[in-house]
Amino acid sequence: MLQTLKNAWRTPEIKKKIVFVLFILLLYRIGTVIPVPFVDAANFSRNFSGTIFSYMDTLSGGALSTATLFALGISPYITASIVIQLLCVAFPKKLGELGKTEEGKKKLNNITRFVTILLALVTAIGYYLLLANNGMVMTFATKDGAGNWTWFLYAATIVICFCAGAALIMWLAEKINENGLGNGISLILFANIVAGTVSFFIRLGTVVSYSIKGQSTGGQKALYGSLSVLFAVAVVAIIVGLTIFVIFITGSERRIPVQYAKRVVGRKMMGGQNSTLPIKLNMTGVMPIIFASSIISIPPTIMTLMGKSQESAVYKFFAPTGWFYPTMEFLLIIFFAYFYINISFDPVEVANNLKKQGGTIPGIRQGRPTVDFIRKVLRRITLIGALFLGIIAILPIIGSPLVMQPIIKALIEDYYGSSVSSLAQTLAGTFTFGGTSLLIVVGVAQETFRELEAQLTMRNYKGFL
Repeated sequence: MLQTLKNAWRTPEIKKKIVFVLFILLLYRIGTVIPVPFVDAANFSRNFSGTIFSYMDTLSGGALSTATLFALGISPYITASIVIQLLCVAFPKKLGELGKTEEGKKKLNNITRFVTILLALVTAIGYYLLLANNGMVMTFATKDGAGNWTWFLYAATIVICFCAGAALIMWLAEKINENGLGNGISLILFANIVAGTVSFFIRLGTVVSYSIKGQSTGGQKALYGSLSVLFAVAVVAIIVGLTIFVIFITGSERRIPVQYAKRVVGRKMMGGQNSTLPIKLNMTGVMPIIFASSIISIPPTIMTLMGKSQESAVYKFFAPTGWFYPTMEFLLIIFFAYFYINISFDPVEVANNLKKQGGTIPGIRQGRPTVDFIRKVLRRITLIGALFLGIIAILPIIGSPLVMQPIIKALIEDYYGSSVSSLAQTLAGTFTFGGTSLLIVVGVAQETFRELEAQLTMRNYKGFL
């Protein structure tokens, strides 16, 4: 990996693309700290527990919890892209055909942009209402704070700023696709999650500092300090271990042997070779987790928008701390894994391509038996990949309230107060979505390095002369 980066930096064209991507990401990170007028979102993140906003805040790099210009993040663009892709599959004759021509791709991109702005507008209005209901908007910019319609101008300014930020993020992502290296959406998500990881380790260091500087004396103080350091090392070790496990599973694949028949083309004998049809263990990527998290977070999100207390029995039932949230998310991940693989992978098309090229699976006849065999293998592989995604997603959710929060509160018991309680809740909340974030980071890193290696190979290939 390091050698690949070194070789890429020595290639002027690739170096230019890397610098361009880093510059765009720097502009994006600057936008995440630009404040929106008439908004004071101090301590607003306390309302995100168990809602879709907690997940969106992770994807926005913390901009949502501070209500900055890029508060909506890349989520409207991602949602619009997914909706258009699903519509292309649902309506192959009307929308699916557009993606096969350059002019059609431009039309699909324009439709995606329009849907992004529409989703951003709806999300911005809901986000403004959430800020106003929680007292994060200045009084004169709310309906209750003004007796005339002047408040509407302030509210419109806030909503327009959020929409403009979402449009600007979309433009930055497309610029990366055009002039940079890798996928713009993926790289922006990668930068956001990495930025959140830095703040996570800073908070973890703060917990250790509070524990060491506690008011305990003598051997008890030394014990608290040793336990806090051991806890931090254990958290880092778990993250590293999960990363290695995710990399291993992501790169695993089931290889179906394929044998090509000999055939005469002109005066040459072609074929007669043995090859494999690789099927990745996790073909769906992180999409099932995104779909499942979005759906299961709808009830607590609606209750938050309605102003329901987080201490109510109904809210606790749908919250991640209860049994319903992780159980339903695990089942939804399995469902969406099969759903997504059915719309993205067509065994009939694969079998037809093998037949056209003279390829057969040993022991399996061409045609319908080949399709059934590929489907059988695909069902088993999808189940294993879905179980992997489900375990990675729900382990942090279960471990956060049962392990993370109690240990943190015990370590900083001497300093326990409102500020320390908020620190423990924020640190554990960040850990809750750690599995999803880890999958995104690993997937984006592997995808980017594959493209980097492909471009290096293309430029270093001397050909036949």
